[in-house]
Amino acid sequence: MYGGVFAFCALTVYVYLRILKRKSEAVEKKVEKAKEEGLFEPVSLHPYIDLNTCIGSAACVADCPEKDILGIVDGKATVINTSNCVGHGACFHACPVEAISLRIGTEKRGVELPHVNENFETNMRGIYIAGELGGMGLIKNSVEQGQQAMESIAKSKKPSREGVYDVAIIGAGPAGISATLAAKKHGLSAITLEQDSRGGTVYTFPRAKLVMTAPMDLPLYGKVKLYETSKDELLQLWNKVIEEHDLKIHEHTKAEEIIPQKDDTFKIITNQGQEILCMHVLLAIGRRGSPRKLNIPGENSQKVAYRLLEPERISGKKIIVVGGGDSAIESALLLKDQNEVILSYRKDKFSRLKPKNKEKILAAEADGSIKVMYSSNLVSISEKYVLIKTAEADEAIQLPNDLVYIFAGGELPTKFLKKAGVEITKRFGYIVKKYR
Repeated sequence: MYGGVFAFCALTVYVYLRILKRKSEAVEKKVEKAKEEGLFEPVSLHPYIDLNTCIGSAACVADCPEKDILGIVDGKATVINTSNCVGHGACFHACPVEAISLRIGTEKRGVELPHVNENFETNMRGIYIAGELGGMGLIKNSVEQGQQAMESIAKSKKPSREGVYDVAIIGAGPAGISATLAAKKHGLSAITLEQDSRGGTVYTFPRAKLVMTAPMDLPLYGKVKLYETSKDELLQLWNKVIEEHDLKIHEHTKAEEIIPQKDDTFKIITNQGQEILCMHVLLAIGRRGSPRKLNIPGENSQKVAYRLLEPERISGKKIIVVGGGDSAIESALLLKDQNEVILSYRKDKFSRLKPKNKEKILAAEADGSIKVMYSSNLVSISEKYVLIKTAEADEAIQLPNDLVYIFAGGELPTKFLKKAGVEITKRFGYIVKKYR
């Protein structure tokens, strides 16, 4: 009898271990594939796993809202497609033994970040930073930081002065809107500037783009339950919040310069020639700053754009989309059904793409709905044509063209920050969150 029980237990353990081994081998294959496709190295905020502490509970894998970011190999957690991580932080909170920290940059690849303390204040007393510029890209994180930064400003509030705002909020994306609500909640006089339109970076996304977010708490508004939400749905939420609480957002108003004054105030010069005085400044702008340009002849033409706003209104056009990142791919896919689309990419194959985007662009290339020109560079742009140089041809190819969309990334507003006195340092494996 005991022998039978022992044999049954041994068989159960054997089967269990075999299952674990198969799962481990499957994850190892995914890691190898991620390395081949350039998805293993992180590009922004990402989980770092202390293998000496990890117990392999897999709670981080279960709680991660994205697919194949984390897995278990030989009883320890590992990252897989790290460059697709959206910085949600769910894994960090799920780990029962605090084996996960959230970091920016790696030991080999540094990321430029402004100096910010635990209260979101920079080395320049009175200038605060919240959201993506400080390294936290997820909408939920940005909303929380905007609120927390404004609470820090409210605690350090100086005596009010006539003609001087308590705080100027630069940026009306998730962090900026949250901060504007929090300023009103704390009774602070505030002005909010946005160089584009309300919604900030979200406004520039293609209309049908899904925005990864999570349930969040907006000041004065309350709980908002969002998961995979479209750009339109998110902008509708921002508009509803702004209108219900009568928030004034100064759109298309860019802060060109922040000038510290001798009386501990700040003067903000805008692109419209305004001079705004304030006690505190909260920077809630994105890391991309201004779109990166190709610096080629004809790039200043009206047919050239760096964002796609209403693709459904564009039809019957010959379009060149430049870039190989997710924004370029998503825009090309949205344009292909009603237009003739060519995607120009400087590399010989796609890398660091979200799995769904890669699958869709390869399918579009296969069925001919999008022509992909690998190892190519746009040389010049004219009214009716573009010139493209490929690795295969000795001379540039002339192609008929109506519109050009350039998605070459953005440039960190380093000069703007440094001119205001904010220090920026390249960080390698910088820990953003270590303890809950």
